[in-house]
Amino acid sequence: MAEALICGVDEAGRGPLAGPVYAAAVVLDATRPIAGLADSKKLSEKRRMALAESIRTRALAWAVAFATVEEIDRLNILRASLLAMRRAVGRLSLTPTEVLVDGLHCPEIDQRVRAIIGGDATVAAISAASILAKTGRDAEMLRLHDRFPLYGFDRHKGYPTPEHLDALRRHGVCEIHRRTFAPVRRMISGVL
Repeated sequence: MAEALICGVDEAGRGPLAGPVYAAAVVLDATRPIAGLADSKKLSEKRRMALAESIRTRALAWAVAFATVEEIDRLNILRASLLAMRRAVGRLSLTPTEVLVDGLHCPEIDQRVRAIIGGDATVAAISAASILAKTGRDAEMLRLHDRFPLYGFDRHKGYPTPEHLDALRRHGVCEIHRRTFAPVRRMISGVL
């Protein structure tokens, strides 16, 4: 009987006011373990980057995908996150036997899928996906900072920090802001 191919899936970027939401899917190679995998939020940026390189080099398969700001505003952030997850699983170079997703909700996919609360801290494949989603989204926010330097996306990655909210007040909403998120919606309506 063939060995089960377990895929871990996680997202990054549900909370920010700007930019896409990212997801990654990773099938680890049991013969090439990666030491130090953990929830990406618990790792330094330098450690995440090093682990991301190891994951891309040593995993049996991995893929990163995203849902756009327009999709987030049209679908809502949860459904857009699930869409990004489905896209990531669909881009894998192999078909997993089972998909394990961090959190409460599962994307609609053809494989057996299970949600695991806290999975990014307890399941190595989900930790790996967490790291690839976070580093992928952070890299995109750095690219977007070059297009929209007034907002400080290189520092806060679109999260609603005091700096970001102040930039919104001073410069208004740009095309990568999520218009359905309360602070952006208030800015558009002149309340912020």
